[in-house]
Amino acid sequence: MAPLVREVSFAALDFESAGERANEAGVPVQIGIARMECLLPQRETFYRSYLKTERPVTWSAQQIHGITNEDLKGAPELLSLWPELKQRLGGRWIVAHGAGTEKRFLRAFPLHGFGPWIDTLTLSRKILPGRKSYALSDLAAEFDLETEARPQLPDFRWHEALSDALASLLLLKKLIELSGIADHQAEVLLVGK
Repeated sequence: MAPLVREVSFAALDFESAGERANEAGVPVQIGIARMECLLPQRETFYRSYLKTERPVTWSAQQIHGITNEDLKGAPELLSLWPELKQRLGGRWIVAHGAGTEKRFLRAFPLHGFGPWIDTLTLSRKILPGRKSYALSDLAAEFDLETEARPQLPDFRWHEALSDALASLLLLKKLIELSGIADHQAEVLLVGK
């Protein structure tokens, strides 16, 4: 029997990238992970790391997330973080806002087996129809989630991997509250599957 929504162990994942170039997809330069148990974010589980890349961060990406090539000096390679990611993501339901980017970057670990995946972008469109924008920052502003995030993450800022991961968790929690599904089977979260 599947767990109830309120019983699920969630791990939100977010990557920031070096930016896309002609004929090249972006590469990850930062990862953030935050967990939620019993619908409560767990501050002690927060994790962030810059990621080494051979590609320079584009000017436009630097303007968005503020990560520079200097920030990446001495950072670990994504592949070297496998034990850390396995421990933090394994056995949990993975949360991301617009999960395609996170899934794409995790292809570095074929057969990783993380999931099931909950895309808060897709879930928001289902639960909150008719919004002009479903951007994470816009939905967070609507529900004042940044105010909720700051006590848990004082250096919260948009387009920073851990901050966006935490915002995704808080948005998921709000969507669960608004729809009254905490005591439903967790599969109800798998919209579009």
